[in-house]
Amino acid sequence: MNLSEDIKWNEQGLVPAIAQDWQTGEVLMMAWMNAEALTLTLKERRAIYYSRSRAALWRKGEESGNVQQLKELRIDCDGDTVLLKVEQLGGIACHTGRRSCFYRVANDEGELTVTGEILKDPAELYGTASGSKN
Repeated sequence: MNLSEDIKWNEQGLVPAIAQDWQTGEVLMMAWMNAEALTLTLKERRAIYYSRSRAALWRKGEESGNVQQLKELRIDCDGDTVLLKVEQLGGIACHTGRRSCFYRVANDEGELTVTGEILKDPAELYGTASGSKN
């Protein structure tokens, strides 16, 4: 079996990648990977994604310092999703300054409640008023 051959890349040559805390199982974020990002993630043992908006590789934490060190990489049974078990350095995975990007919870009526506190102002992380997705 070969990892890159077993992955079902979408029409843009990408696959969704879910980052999960390797110790707690908490889902931290979802991003996209292309074949180069996948290869480099394994080689460098850190999460490297593909930014669709910039059409370029994105080393998680390159601006914020919140690097994701790779502990284990898995693919699902269909080969269409990658799971990265990571150690989230700095404790922040989301560009909003929260630990996880999944900080909004829907109730039965579809109303959202914010559950994750902002640990650090995005402007401090990225040096901009609106923050970046790094």
